[in-house]
Amino acid sequence: MKYLHTMVRVSNIDESLRFYCEGLGLQENRRIDNEKGRFTLVFLSAPGDEQAQVELTYNWDPEEYDGGRNFGHLAYRVKDIYALCQHLMDMGYTINRPPRDGHMAFVRSPDKISVELLQDGDHLEPKEPWASMSNTGEW
Repeated sequence: MKYLHTMVRVSNIDESLRFYCEGLGLQENRRIDNEKGRFTLVFLSAPGDEQAQVELTYNWDPEEYDGGRNFGHLAYRVKDIYALCQHLMDMGYTINRPPRDGHMAFVRSPDKISVELLQDGDHLEPKEPWASMSNTGEW
């Protein structure tokens, strides 16, 4: 058995790619536009880890997705959790569970998919503004 990918439905492909690629740093590996089925599939991965992919599924006909939290979450190991959280905040995304412990944070995609960020290696020393930042919303 081999893990292939996780599929996440998205309502706006451009905003989703902004979040996953510009925000989280994932790269686009391939894209399939299916005119007959009226959908686009975009496969993403972390640089250097192309075997573990996220498939963004964009249905061309408008749909309302309200069960994002039921999915659970995606999780990524990151080099510097503080820098990535700051980058995401600078892009206008809310860090729902800040990395107060220097180890774990949660952010949500535009479609409310929870993404867990885990510090690679040892926990970073707690520092501000993260150490005293409260949780926001749900993750």
